[in-house]
Amino acid sequence: MPTSAIVLLGRILLSIIFILAGFGKLTGIAGTAQYFASYGLPMPTVTAVVVGLVEFLGGLAVLIGFQTRIAAILLAIFSVAAALVAHMNWADMGQLINFQKNLAMSGGLLVLAAFGPGAYSVDGRRG
Repeated sequence: MPTSAIVLLGRILLSIIFILAGFGKLTGIAGTAQYFASYGLPMPTVTAVVVGLVEFLGGLAVLIGFQTRIAAILLAIFSVAAALVAHMNWADMGQLINFQKNLAMSGGLLVLAAFGPGAYSVDGRRG
């Protein structure tokens, strides 16, 4: 399989979780805001909208390879922040797994930021 196709597959797999999570947050603002309020996050409704947009639009950017390096860095930072805010109860195996998942996604996103989106991307067509 050509390298560009592998990078495309990687972008697709990395983006799915963000697109779906962001869409879910944006279509369920009230529930998301309530969940965020339970963590003591400020302005939970505004935070829900901002987080939903970051995930959804960042995921789409990674998927199509548009401004990929910026989107990947933003999502990597977001993933570490989410791990530190919502997944610190390591006595709960599910929380520990989610913490590790977020770190792993951040690692993949940083690799994408460092090496770029490949030829099969909007960025690859412009460059």
